[in-house]
Amino acid sequence: MQVRLIIQNKLQNAFNPSELNVIDESHKHVGHMGYKPEGETHFRVEMKSATFTGLSRLEMQRQVFKVLKNEMANRVHALSLDLSV
Repeated sequence: MQVRLIIQNKLQNAFNPSELNVIDESHKHVGHMGYKPEGETHFRVEMKSATFTGLSRLEMQRQVFKVLKNEMANRVHALSLDLSV
């Protein structure tokens, strides 16, 4: 399964977001550390979820990174997060 779809499925299951976009931005990082020609190394996540109500920006990010721990340890080099309630 594509890394983008794995990320999308995990976030959907963990946060039940009202909005979720997982964007592969690997093509923007050619020549940078962590880049691989096959892509799927650099992602941007835009997500709105009521699960984040009352949480600081840092805590929202921590929760996402906890869910994606395996992907971050193996295939994903960079993850940009745009999170809100």
